[in-house]
Amino acid sequence: MERNVVTAYAAFLRGINVGGHKIIPMTELTAVFVSLRFKNVRTVLASGNVLFEVPGGSAPDLTRKIAGKLKESFGFDIGVIIRTMAELQRLSASQPFKGIPVTPQTRLYVTFLSEAPRDNFQVPYKSAGGNFRILRASRREVYSVVTLVPDSRSVDMMLVLEKQFGRKITTRNWKTILRVLSAHQSTTRDSLPKTTPRERKG
Repeated sequence: MERNVVTAYAAFLRGINVGGHKIIPMTELTAVFVSLRFKNVRTVLASGNVLFEVPGGSAPDLTRKIAGKLKESFGFDIGVIIRTMAELQRLSASQPFKGIPVTPQTRLYVTFLSEAPRDNFQVPYKSAGGNFRILRASRREVYSVVTLVPDSRSVDMMLVLEKQFGRKITTRNWKTILRVLSAHQSTTRDSLPKTTPRERKG
C-alpha cells in the first residue's frame, strides 16, 4: 500500500465494557488511537468500535500495533479485528440479511473472523429450538439471526460461534455496523472543504 494513500478503518475490539469486565472509557480509548498518530479517530457506542484513518500500513501490522498499545495502556489483552470502511460498505451493499423477516424479537448479527473457518462446519445452521440461525459464513464474516422467545431456553450464541470459529472473533449487532458506516459518512462530510455561497454559484 502506498504510504501517501490514506485508508479509513474501523477497529472492533472484543469483550470490553461487558458485564463489568475490561471497562474502558471511550475518552481513554480514543486517546490510545490518537497516540498512535491515527487521524479522525472516533468511537461509536461503548462496545469498542473505533473509526480511524492512517496513511500506509497493512491490516495485520495495524492490528498488532493497536493490540500492543492497548495492552500497554490498560494492562490486559484485548482482541482486535479491523476492516477498511470500503470493506464494510461492500458488506452493507451485499444486503446479507435480505429476505429475513424482522420483528421486535429479531436480532441480526455479524461476526468478524481473524482466521478462515474450518471447512467441516455445515451452513446454514439452525439450533434445536430454531431461535438461533447461522445464515452463511465467508472466510471473513459470519451472519446470524437470533429470535427472542419468551419462556424458552435461549441458545448461547457466542458459545456456538466460538466452538465453530474459535475465540479470535468479535460479534456486532447489524444496527451497530450501520451506525459505524453512518459515523464514517458524517466524518467524511465534516472533513470536506467548506464552500461559500459565492463559490457554490460559480
